[in-house]
Amino acid sequence: MKLGANSSLPLLLTLSLVLLAFASVSQATDELNKDPTQSQTCEQRCQRQQPYFEEHLCRQKCEEEERQRGGGRQDNVQVMDVIPNVVGDAQEEYERCQETCQGSGKEQWQCQRKCQDEYEAATERERERGRGHDEHHHHGGGGRYPQPREHDYTHCLRECEDREEGFPRQRQCKLHCEQEFGRHRERHRRREGDRGRRKGYNNHHKTKQQRESDNPYYFDSQSFESRYSTQEGQMRVLQRFSEKSDLLLGMDKFRVGIYEANPKTFMLPHHWDADSVVFVMKGNAVVTLLKQENRKTLNLERGDVLMIPAGTTTYLINSHNDEKLEIAELLRPVNTPGRYQQFFGVGGEQSKSFFTSFSTEILQAALNIPREQLQKLLAQQKEGAIIKASHEQVRALAHKTSRRQFGDSRGQINLLDGRPQLSNKHGEFFEVTPNEYQQLEDLDISVAYLDIKQGSMMAPHYNSRTSYVVLVEEGSGYFEIACPHLASERNKKQRGGSQSYEKVRSHLSKGDVFVVPAGHPVAIVASENKNLRAIGFGINALNNQRNFLAGQDNIVNQLDEEAMEMSFNLPAREVEEMFQKQRRSYFMAGPQRQRNALLSALDFAGF
Repeated sequence: MKLGANSSLPLLLTLSLVLLAFASVSQATDELNKDPTQSQTCEQRCQRQQPYFEEHLCRQKCEEEERQRGGGRQDNVQVMDVIPNVVGDAQEEYERCQETCQGSGKEQWQCQRKCQDEYEAATERERERGRGHDEHHHHGGGGRYPQPREHDYTHCLRECEDREEGFPRQRQCKLHCEQEFGRHRERHRRREGDRGRRKGYNNHHKTKQQRESDNPYYFDSQSFESRYSTQEGQMRVLQRFSEKSDLLLGMDKFRVGIYEANPKTFMLPHHWDADSVVFVMKGNAVVTLLKQENRKTLNLERGDVLMIPAGTTTYLINSHNDEKLEIAELLRPVNTPGRYQQFFGVGGEQSKSFFTSFSTEILQAALNIPREQLQKLLAQQKEGAIIKASHEQVRALAHKTSRRQFGDSRGQINLLDGRPQLSNKHGEFFEVTPNEYQQLEDLDISVAYLDIKQGSMMAPHYNSRTSYVVLVEEGSGYFEIACPHLASERNKKQRGGSQSYEKVRSHLSKGDVFVVPAGHPVAIVASENKNLRAIGFGINALNNQRNFLAGQDNIVNQLDEEAMEMSFNLPAREVEEMFQKQRRSYFMAGPQRQRNALLSALDFAGF
């Protein structure tokens, strides 16, 4: 009996260990089963985060927690099963490239962008080669490719946390990262959309917002990025035209910018490596232009147009006590087409002085001052490019208007002082060309101002040589363009290359930009409750001819009778009657107003 008890003890210990192991396995299984729910809950929590950078950081934290729980291992296996090996090779090459991006600031950022461009090019080539593999993932195969510039975005956020002190500064920095990343995500989305069209996907059921995003000639107000910003103002620049569409490559050497400044503010002396044509949209400014041994100070007001040559040292103040200053600019870089830089002699927190790029011995020798004075000279200004000015400083600068000649300059010209080139009760069109303002001749630029009354429209027309970049200053409406390019590829496949046109249409509101290419018929309509006011910069302005397709002065009325009959396959008299039905020229009642007028007439007649 004693021997039996001793024999059963090891058996009981063994059984206990087995039960404990089984319980541990069950508990681990339960934990693994819970992981998807926990991950899903974390994802749902992240989706509620705003702005996007907070959602992005939240998702990174979720992924890290999932990896710590062990759930990431299986996902990684699945991902490696569906992504071609060459993408992994490209990823490794990308990481090696990023490691070579040393230093800080602009040079590091350019290096990182170059790495990202090479990475995207490599993965794009492999996707094109493995088109069938991509089709599998597009229809639910589960492939996951890195989003464009995701690494740059994460790096940008980390730089904000490392470089900036305090939550407000970090948040502003991260918002700037978000704007940059959003722009590149949009480019990536458009490329995917273009690839989808080439594969024959159906785009007829897109939402209005998606259709407007696909419009190659339309830029919403979010398409601007901040060049520099302080509490007193900012400079925003529209994305490059080629980033939107290859159809705008001919305009890619130009950039559009908007300068905004609070009342009683001063912009530090600077120069561009770009010629600039400015239009004052709102407020008053005193601008000083400096060249070697020459200085010109001008009082600018709404409607003024001024050309500032590249390399001209410029500073300005908003002299108004209450009103903000808003200036629209068209810039043509003189070094690299579509790329320009602003150079500040006196720097601040966000705009460093170019003097600091020189060695101390060079500056000491050039200025002939000791090191202590040099450090004091370059370390005092810390506020940024746009700073607050006192009442006395504003008044002193405002009273220093110079009468000295500035080269061959005649100063500014006011676009709105003269009579409009086109006008009636439905709208007005002002324009200054190189013929009226000689400074625009070398750039071959014109500046126009359009005011369409509420409920009215500018008649369909086209320009023979000039392409217009139009910035909506105020109001709302929409435009339509007849575009042959978007339909050309489809026509080649479906109708043997016959000519046709696709309607391109987008809604317009304040801050939006749209492009009207030369030769493309366009109509612009104001909303029923607001005037639509816009500034237009015309590129290739010399010898342009504006041809209207409707209204009393339409070009169709100039056709010979025989040409008219053969073109429309109708009697010439009948065609003439239809094209002369509209009594207005240039501007007329818009579609909705004409529809309302017809309904009113029917009501009056008892229908």
